[in-house]
Amino acid sequence: MLRDVAVRMPLVPLVLLLAFALTACSGASWRVTPPKAAAPRPSVRSPRAKLRPSRAVGLPWTGRLVGGVQLPPRGRHYFTWDPVLHRSPDRGWRRWGTDRLVTTVLRVVGTYADAHPSSSRVGIGDLSRPDGGEFGRRFGGIGHASHQNGLDVDVFYPRRDGSERPPERVGQIDQRLSQDLVDRFVAAGAARVFVGPHTGLGGPPEIVQPLAHHDNHLHFRLPSARSR
Repeated sequence: MLRDVAVRMPLVPLVLLLAFALTACSGASWRVTPPKAAAPRPSVRSPRAKLRPSRAVGLPWTGRLVGGVQLPPRGRHYFTWDPVLHRSPDRGWRRWGTDRLVTTVLRVVGTYADAHPSSSRVGIGDLSRPDGGEFGRRFGGIGHASHQNGLDVDVFYPRRDGSERPPERVGQIDQRLSQDLVDRFVAAGAARVFVGPHTGLGGPPEIVQPLAHHDNHLHFRLPSARSR
């Protein structure tokens, strides 16, 4: 149609006609709005651990904790989970360890987050009681045979669906991310890392060992100061 108009009309009227058509097409209904920048991910307020010199007395299964440090209930790279009440955060009296354990955990979850920026935060379970000592069944759930002198912590395996809660069955575990966590805790100087016997996770056999009731979390233990 425009070809026929071009033949029949002088050049100037044709230019005016085209300019009018372009102006009409540039109305509000045809305007293209530039895409908005993605909203920044909301930051998580991270309470700081109040560090002080600590001492692990005795053994993990018969010991106590002197000068313990409380792991804050949440952080930018982790959340805590109460394995008895099945909720977050873990109760404060279940989150005490030596200064060395708390700083090690924070360092590991920080490097993990740097390596996997799109992953969910790491779930942290029980450490020790404020003064250490027995942490058995009378404190809820199946209790802990160890966790007595501030050198032990439970860390939940990342889930495949990214939910910030412990996996309920082995099939929900993100194998790649969980193995990476195991490897990082080994590299952080673990005396032991206990993993579930059905998880397929592994590592140096003298350090990474299967243990019943650990199919939803790994158990990281630091060596005592005397054995380092």
